[in-house]
Amino acid sequence: MSAFLSAYGLFLAEVLTLVAIVILIVLLIAANRRGGHGAGLHVEHLNRRFEDEAEAVKRAMAGKRGKKEAKARTKERKREEKERAKQDAPRPRLFVLDFKGDLRASAAASLREEVSAVLAVANDRDQVLVRLENPGGTVHEHGFAASQLVRIKQRKLKLLIAVDKVAASGGYLMACVADHVLAAPFAIIGSVGVVAQLPNFHRLLEEHGVDFEQLTAGRYKRTLSLFGKNTDEGRDKLRQELEEVHELFKAQIREHRPQVDVEQIATGEHWYGVRALELKLVDELRTSDDFLIEAAKERDLYSVSFKRKRSLPERLLGGAEGLLSR
Repeated sequence: MSAFLSAYGLFLAEVLTLVAIVILIVLLIAANRRGGHGAGLHVEHLNRRFEDEAEAVKRAMAGKRGKKEAKARTKERKREEKERAKQDAPRPRLFVLDFKGDLRASAAASLREEVSAVLAVANDRDQVLVRLENPGGTVHEHGFAASQLVRIKQRKLKLLIAVDKVAASGGYLMACVADHVLAAPFAIIGSVGVVAQLPNFHRLLEEHGVDFEQLTAGRYKRTLSLFGKNTDEGRDKLRQELEEVHELFKAQIREHRPQVDVEQIATGEHWYGVRALELKLVDELRTSDDFLIEAAKERDLYSVSFKRKRSLPERLLGGAEGLLSR
């Protein structure tokens, strides 16, 4: 029996090793395919995309009989574009940025470039819409991302943020900066709180006779430790630091959304869009798609995105995160 279990354990180890190798190969292939191709600033005229999509549906519905009508519509579109180009006062523009957050707010590096590009060409008639999807993460990195959005407001441009899925914790730290916040009815909003957690292996090491030495200069250089013995003083200090960050979070909301009862919503809870509207965390229940289609009637819409060239470790990490998400 023991020989069977030993052989089975060896077989299982070999299978797991093979699976790990296959996963690594898949991640490498995916990373190489995404590896920095098309890096730089990309701009797309969304009005034209919407028109092309609508035209494709019309052609499919009309079949062969619609070819003549399609050519006529294409000719009319070109004529209208030429007329608009000749106008002394062109239509106002709406610049559309996308921010998909993670724990490290890594998209902030691209957001910085996108905001700089928009501010270089925008005038006081233009607006900026950020489609935000962000469940939160580290405080300082999400704070930096929020500061990029503040740059837009400092230039006196109207800033709108649309939340179709989630803007929680660090995500709402960004969203609350906007002049106007749109949210889908079931988008997750809020989670105005701060959390810190870590395991402690001190007792496990002690049981196995392993000493852990940690030397510091400065009373609070380390408050809690993974491997050392934690103290009540260290816990109290970390709790104090969390409260200070929480107060900064609440101050951010008070500054940009004075209509919100901060003490009511700063409990760490989250709400769906319908309830978030009642709490004044958002201003309107609406999807970004609906808003953009309506805005296209009066404005020229431009999607602005900056793709930076990522290193192989970053691409591997991104591939692993995507695999885990799926």
